[in-house]
Parts: sequence; C-alpha cells; structure tokens
Amino acid sequence: MSVNVEQLDVSDSWKNTFRLIERAGGPDLPQFKELSFGERFSINFKLLAFLFGPFYFLAKGLWKQAVLYLLIALALVFLFDALGLEKVSKSIGYGFAAIYAVRANVSYYRKAVLNVTPWF
Repeated sequence: MSVNVEQLDVSDSWKNTFRLIERAGGPDLPQFKELSFGERFSINFKLLAFLFGPFYFLAKGLWKQAVLYLLIALALVFLFDALGLEKVSKSIGYGFAAIYAVRANVSYYRKAVLNVTPWF
C-alpha cells in the first residue's frame, strides 16, 4: 500500500528523492540506469547517513536496520580483533558507513511511502 508522495509530511528534498526512486521503478530500482548520473547519485548516497550511521537511521525511524547493522559491525570488529587482524577491524567502520549511506534513501522510501520498515 503506497502513499502519494505529495501528501507525505516530509521536506521537499525528500519528496524529490522519493520521486526519483519512483522514476527508477520503486525501491528495487529496476530502471536505475535510465536516470542521469546526478539523479543516480542522489538516490544512491546519503552523506548524513555516511557520517552519522545508526544515529541517522534512528532519527528516521529505521531502528531495526540501525540496531542490526550496528550489532553486525561490532561482532565483526570483535572477531577480527580476536584474530589479530586490527587493520581489517578498523576498516569495518568505513564499510558500514558506506552501507548506511547507500541504504538510507531506499529504506526511508520503504518506510515513508510503502509503510514497510525493512530489516535490511
């Protein structure tokens, strides 16, 4: 059950992002390559999510993903530290920052427009 983007109580910036996601065919983005580079980038990367990760997801009401990604990241850090691979464990934070950044827009679209709070 989707909602009309224009009726949502979100900023104009989010409405533009949601319209782009719809132009790309919805949250699975089947027509993603038909968008311009700038449009693809604006769908596929959220700087605030990269910088603030789980806190950004919590602020957007995506608490399931915030907690799940954080727990996985912490488990991997502890695992690689225990194996003596400190350089790998330090890079996990950057990897999860990237995951937060590329998942934020589509995850928030699913929550705000489709009324579905995804786990991944």
